[in-house]
Amino acid sequence: MGFTVIIPARFASARLPGKPLRLIAGRPMIEHVYQRARASGADEVVIATDDDRIADAAVECGARVCLTAPTHPSGTDRLAEVARKLDFPDDRILVNLQGDEPLMPPALIDQVAADLAAHDTASVATLCEPVTTAAELFDPNVVKVVSDEQGYALYFSRAVVPWDRDAFAVSTRELPAGAAYYRHIGLYAYRAGFIREFVGWEQCALERAEMLEQLRRLWRGRRIHVARACERPGPGVDTERDLERVESLLRAGGR
Repeated sequence: MGFTVIIPARFASARLPGKPLRLIAGRPMIEHVYQRARASGADEVVIATDDDRIADAAVECGARVCLTAPTHPSGTDRLAEVARKLDFPDDRILVNLQGDEPLMPPALIDQVAADLAAHDTASVATLCEPVTTAAELFDPNVVKVVSDEQGYALYFSRAVVPWDRDAFAVSTRELPAGAAYYRHIGLYAYRAGFIREFVGWEQCALERAEMLEQLRRLWRGRRIHVARACERPGPGVDTERDLERVESLLRAGGR
């Protein structure tokens, strides 16, 4: 199985401007992400950006760069432009690794690509991990996923799903005994043909309500296979505090 990792990276960020170029342990964040992708089994890694500064930093660390339009509303749209520009075959597996994931384990990149290859009826593959605290479960920034017995997604939500009627009538301060709740990990594998098709679809009402792009795929009847991550991913970077946390982990020799 061959696959390509594409790393969408943009300079503009409301909470952390210039995020891909922020230094972590003396190196730009985009370089850390690139090296994680290079350590996977990918045949190639492409950094997709609309910013010359990011492109220059990517070239400096040896990466292949694809310049994309500055008007894309999401990283998925940027991924689709790369798929068109580089003319990937429809069945080529593309892994979308966000440019703010400097501690993403290479094993997870390999896992999500292999999972898509193993499920012909899936248009998308992604990962999840168990929710371990009530605070995490009730946090709307933590996206929850519910799957069927074969691992195909039934729904993604910022709300608590499923709602344990009896347990939560007593308390919402702890997880129900024997509960199995799962947090979605935003690492995706697509086939190039599907991603080119997907970006032509209009948003659906579910997606607009939850602000979750993956709901557009389910609403259109496409299957998303969700595997339990083979190891725990490190934290991503959205804020200055996240940046400090990741730097501390790297300097301590952690993931």
